[in-house]
Amino acid sequence: MMDVLQAQNLKPLYGIRHAFLGRNGGVSADIYESLNCGQSSADEPGAVAENRRLVALYLEIPPENLLSCKQVHSPLAVIVKEPWLPQDRPEADAMVTREQGVALGILTADCVPVLFADERAGVVGAAHAGWRGALGGVIENTIAAMETLGAERSRIATALGPCIWQDSYEVGPEFPEAFLKENPEHRQFFRGGNRTGYTMFNLPAYVEGKLRASGVASVEPSPADTCADEARFFSYRRNTLRGEKRAGSLLSTIMRIGACPPRPHDDTLEAIEREALGRYRMSGGSSLF
Repeated sequence: MMDVLQAQNLKPLYGIRHAFLGRNGGVSADIYESLNCGQSSADEPGAVAENRRLVALYLEIPPENLLSCKQVHSPLAVIVKEPWLPQDRPEADAMVTREQGVALGILTADCVPVLFADERAGVVGAAHAGWRGALGGVIENTIAAMETLGAERSRIATALGPCIWQDSYEVGPEFPEAFLKENPEHRQFFRGGNRTGYTMFNLPAYVEGKLRASGVASVEPSPADTCADEARFFSYRRNTLRGEKRAGSLLSTIMRIGACPPRPHDDTLEAIEREALGRYRMSGGSSLF
């Protein structure tokens, strides 16, 4: 069944629903097994569509209200006013909204998913923070976009999802230069690597530092290392080390809702996923809706 992680600082917020989803509970096969939600992946389109439908079912929204961008490792944040069609999704790496029933879905396979919420203003955000986007300002731009909708940074709760941790992230000799140029104190995010001249980069700590420097109310750290836990998470770095240039995409999502309806029991979710997988296989892999 679906592996759902939740942040302790976001979970109690009134009118806000969120989830960091693992790789289990979907219908994709082989390297994409099983809850691959990446619309730009080489996975079967019907499998991706069904996986996203299952996530929407968990969130209790129509599938078309689960939105993702064409992520390009940029600092760009967009304001979501209404759902878009998959083919019309904008190139950006963060989304913010105050619309109810619209789920912001960030896709990752080692990069840091960051979820944001101002409970009082009813404004939520989600960002894809790879090293390029984080260095370029995607965190700061997400907060600024939320402020245009009435949020106040001193009220914004933030949480990092599963991502690659320092022990799994060896980088080349030239990599630290841009970070040290930004601030010499960023040396704290690097330590000696396994090869001469290489270092291990602490991406989640760097992102946490960006958030704390921005003046948000709270920051919850990443709960798991995607590269180290193959049973639960996709990881592009892990696959690359094996000579495979593809990987599935994890989905992290947040949305504003009205009164919270009762959550399905775990056994209900398991039955939903079992029935969906059976229908998908019987369909020969075609889209189910």
